[in-house]
Amino acid sequence: MTNAELTYRHLEDNFWINYIKSTGKHVSSTPPLLSVQSLDIAFGSHRVVKDLSFDLHAGQTLAIVGESGSGKSMTSLATMGLVHYLNATIAKGRILYRRTSDSAPLELTALSDKEMRRIRGKEISMIFQEPMTSLNPVYTVGDQITEVLRLHGDYSRATAREEALRLLRLVRLADAESLLKRYPHQLSGGMRQRVMIAMALACKPKVLVADEPTTALDVTIQAQILAIIKDLQKELGMAVIFITHDMGVVAEVADHVVVMRNGEKVEEADVATLFAAPQKPYTQALLAAVPTLGSMQGEALPRAEPLIIFDGEKVVTQGEATLQDTVQVQQTPVVSVRNLVTRFDIHKGFFGGVSHRVHAVENVSFDIQPGETLALVGESGSGKSTIGRTIQQLQKSTSGDIVFSGKPVAEMSRAEKMTLRQQVQYIFQDPFASLDPRKTVGFSIAEPIRTHRLMGDERRIKQRVGELLERVGLSPEHGERYPHEFSGGQRQRICIARALASKPKLIIADEALSALDVSIQAQIIHLMMQLQREEGLAYLFISHDMAVVEKMSHRVAVLHLGQIVEMGPRQRVFDAPQHAYTKKLLSAVPVADPHHRREHLLLEGDIPSPIRRVGDEPTVYPLDEITAGHFVSRNGASLRS
Repeated sequence: MTNAELTYRHLEDNFWINYIKSTGKHVSSTPPLLSVQSLDIAFGSHRVVKDLSFDLHAGQTLAIVGESGSGKSMTSLATMGLVHYLNATIAKGRILYRRTSDSAPLELTALSDKEMRRIRGKEISMIFQEPMTSLNPVYTVGDQITEVLRLHGDYSRATAREEALRLLRLVRLADAESLLKRYPHQLSGGMRQRVMIAMALACKPKVLVADEPTTALDVTIQAQILAIIKDLQKELGMAVIFITHDMGVVAEVADHVVVMRNGEKVEEADVATLFAAPQKPYTQALLAAVPTLGSMQGEALPRAEPLIIFDGEKVVTQGEATLQDTVQVQQTPVVSVRNLVTRFDIHKGFFGGVSHRVHAVENVSFDIQPGETLALVGESGSGKSTIGRTIQQLQKSTSGDIVFSGKPVAEMSRAEKMTLRQQVQYIFQDPFASLDPRKTVGFSIAEPIRTHRLMGDERRIKQRVGELLERVGLSPEHGERYPHEFSGGQRQRICIARALASKPKLIIADEALSALDVSIQAQIIHLMMQLQREEGLAYLFISHDMAVVEKMSHRVAVLHLGQIVEMGPRQRVFDAPQHAYTKKLLSAVPVADPHHRREHLLLEGDIPSPIRRVGDEPTVYPLDEITAGHFVSRNGASLRS
């Protein structure tokens, strides 16, 4: 070791001794693997991270939580040395990284981009929040994983491909062999996220930065990914920075928690202390907004809870608890789906003929009454979104009937189908992608009114747009702004306002809450339930968040490989699940209580795929009514265990 390195080591050791004395905090006897010290990140003169400090030790999981815009993701990008790609700068502070406990620390903020490339992806790896923009669209999944392996490891082309195949199987991707040859756009959001996780874990890094890694994943896959990360931590002593808004995941995996708001650290504590006795009002409001699975046990109807929000200084409670007794049982449901089948041909034959089909939906039937919320739950590929798109006429069915307000859609005239599109509205998962960035939000909200010719007077249309914006908690002046000027939660409110513009009878909400922070999510749930009471709206609520489903729904249909395996009143399905698959779905949900960490009933064995050879038809299992309105598939005991 050179004299310069010895001097640096001596100065660094003195720093830690003084730091411990000055803060009075207990830290591990070994120096931290990663240390963020007084970090400031700015866009020009605007500071987005302010004087942030925390330590990360080997084998530790540190959760960073907070709302959108709190600086969580910018902190993670600074750790990876990527903030300058966003035209941001590190105004002050430093990030220290120790390769081993007895080595001199590297100051990551002082390294060149070339030096960081040797560390990035190999020693410090990151799972990015948005997999579609993080994967290269012109390269196959296999090429991208093998590139990481060959760049940082001693792999030949053949061994890298074998390792890539093993990694895809590790993250529970079905048909991994064919996935290696596919492009990112050919995969679902959940599948792309798992590819990103496989790439991040490829080189077995010492530090894994996970930015919302499980947001787009089903609870079963989420549980398995969390288990994989835990196993790798034990095996490698890997440290994890887990950035999330899911407090259930925080309680499940974290050892230590940092709470951020507006770029500043609000509170820091070990996970048990934070959940048991949060000290700051903001943390208290954040935890109060978390929907907890089991909170509705014994309740026959959904219940709209009072809103608990942080007004900048204190916790404020708005409204009262209200039972959602809104279902109007009539002779004619809003929509009836009968024996719906939707399949997609895959051209895999040598001469271009159809050799395989995706069996997305198989023999699905249900009704939705006015004022009722029917939730569709299940894993990616179970057919939830396909059913919603088929009802909306965005997707053509293979067979079966959809009856709207008593009339089969197949028998409707062109004018009647236009009325159907007016009365059935869709709220998509990504509000930014579903709003035209070149148009003001006022124009987007008014578009259904103009398309369906509900009003002709532009002055009245503008007035109606203002009323709708106020209806969803915004102001009429917001109509003059563009989508990029709003937060994610505000954009979702705008999408709800646009859906309400045509005075619909049914709203299909396709993962409409999954990307929102818990506090914003609570506000949108409150808004949707209030609108249902006042407007008599029916919802088809498509979600993988079982705690939100329990809070909002009157009835639940559980889908597996395109078939309903269990359906009934929410109380019956959640309190007394009968099907093996339903039980495993519910067991995989993380609970926002660190003392409630439990063993998950993980789905093991071969991963089922909805892709089948032509002529290899799936077995359609009938549903038996075990109690009034509670139906269970006859294959309840035959699912993979």
